Amino acid sequence: MNDSQNPTQTVAANPDPMLVNSVVYSSDGRRLRDITVEEISDVIVDPEQWVWVGLHEPSEALLEQLQFEFGLHELAIEDAHNAHQRPKIEVYGDSLFIVMHTAQTVNGKIEFGETHMFVGKRYLVTVRHGASLSYAGVRRACEQDPELLALGPSYALHAVLDFIVDNFLPLVGEFREELQELEGEVFEDTFKRETIRRLYDLKKELVTLRLAVAPIQDILNQLVRQYPNLIRDEVRPYFRDVYDHAARINDATDTMREMLTAAISVNLALVGVAQNEVVKRLAGWAALLAAPTLIASWYGMNFHDMPELSGRWSYPTLIAFTLCVCTVLYFVLKRAKWL
Repeated sequence: MNDSQNPTQTVAANPDPMLVNSVVYSSDGRRLRDITVEEISDVIVDPEQWVWVGLHEPSEALLEQLQFEFGLHELAIEDAHNAHQRPKIEVYGDSLFIVMHTAQTVNGKIEFGETHMFVGKRYLVTVRHGASLSYAGVRRACEQDPELLALGPSYALHAVLDFIVDNFLPLVGEFREELQELEGEVFEDTFKRETIRRLYDLKKELVTLRLAVAPIQDILNQLVRQYPNLIRDEVRPYFRDVYDHAARINDATDTMREMLTAAISVNLALVGVAQNEVVKRLAGWAALLAAPTLIASWYGMNFHDMPELSGRWSYPTLIAFTLCVCTVLYFVLKRAKWL
């Protein structure tokens, strides 16, 4: 993933693909030039300039170099190197460390990743791990609107967060479509084990998605209300808009989670009903066969004093009687819907 379509001076100076972009902007939102990592500390001392750095799965050595250039806290650097962090926002001196989970569809399955962000008065650093879409479009969109980019790193942070949150919306749509398809399969006449497996897998992915989205609301709420030295008041309404998007996604995931639980319960209930119907039918046929079995067992005991044993029409009469009993039982059980 590249944050810019064209090769930059930074990439030429540092062939390491982990350093995606390192760009300096003026206070009026204009892109000035690409810089190397070694130039960062000299640039950010100028109050008329700020830096936006993009990294992709950086090495420990590169992070340590950035720690030196930006003066970042060692605990935040340690977290940024490890890609298994919970979504959070932490304050380290005059900078913020933010962790956001990301998601995208890879080979038909939803994969989750992380983006770690360092935010200071004159810099924004994004560190991507795992499944995450490129922020190249975000950077280009910001550069096409210098008036907003003049709001500094806090606006660039908003653009990245808005991009991350909006990328969850297509995934929610995919979940909804698959859930509707599975609901149709639940009410089919035949039981499918594959339907239960897909329902379970979908619920597992949905729970993971909710764990990724739910903490975002708290992070955005803090950005709306706190950190006056880092978040400009002009940017707070933009964070509030992203918060609304995150809340809508969270509500949608909660609703679908409840619907999935209901679908699994309904599927199991329908399986139980179908099994009961089978048992009822078997019991009905067993009852129907019980009458001739009982009568035949009486006449199979070889006693001399059985009624009508020596009569000419004894057996035809007995057979007719048995058929009448079976016929009556058949209609009784049929009316009771046991057959």
